[in-house]
Amino acid sequence: MGLALLAGVLLARRRRYRAHAWCQSTVVLLNLVAIVLTMAPSFRRSFAPPIPAVFSDSYYAFAAVHAALGTVAELLGLYILVGSSTGMLPRRLRFTRYKPWMRAALALWWLVLLLGVGTYVRWYVVPLLAK
Repeated sequence: MGLALLAGVLLARRRRYRAHAWCQSTVVLLNLVAIVLTMAPSFRRSFAPPIPAVFSDSYYAFAAVHAALGTVAELLGLYILVGSSTGMLPRRLRFTRYKPWMRAALALWWLVLLLGVGTYVRWYVVPLLAK
């Protein structure tokens, strides 16, 4: 999905805005499906300690930060999607300058993607190396 987001950026730079919109929208919606079907249930199953205790153990800290920033990234992506391609939002809630928001969303998505890789490594690779 990260590579598809970068492909969408290239489409926008080439002024192929319709293809850009389809590419980015597909990623946002597919990610929503992945969150609902796999990530949220896994997080709920594996996340036991209360929030203050979370950050004392990297096992939980990676997952907590990934989940929090991932939620923000997904909501921002959905907001951009609804605000830029539909008339569902009132005019005062729509963006007037899309580029800064889209660039911020892309940077946030890549940060979340890297945190997701870090979470995977911490949860599944580190325990194997410790054996």
